[in-house]
Amino acid sequence: MIVRTTDEITGTERDVSAKDWRSKRIILAGDGVGFSFHETTINANSVSDFHYRHHVEAVWVVEGTGTLTNHETGEEHPLGPGTMYLLDGHERHRVTCHTQLRMLCVFNPPVTGQEVHDETGTYPPPAVQAS
Repeated sequence: MIVRTTDEITGTERDVSAKDWRSKRIILAGDGVGFSFHETTINANSVSDFHYRHHVEAVWVVEGTGTLTNHETGEEHPLGPGTMYLLDGHERHRVTCHTQLRMLCVFNPPVTGQEVHDETGTYPPPAVQAS
């Protein structure tokens, strides 16, 4: 059994930040359960482009408002508490935050926690990720 709190993750190597977002990585590949689980916060009035070519991501919005844009189709979806989106087709997408968004995210395959988005917004394939 694994029990963790976001308080104990804060300020550790599991607490990863970039210019406009912060990800508290609660469950990682090293935990050996086949997925990773994160609490991600994206700053108000920011725009972030992502593309997970090697991962499927499910996102549950728990706080804030914004817009999700599917770069593949041009479709836009409002984001708010209770909204879930699943990137099951590895869609390139943009998250535009109107207010700070707090989301719970699941990745499959799991991330190690040390990934960095490249210039296209993606993580490297799991086979070449740091262990």
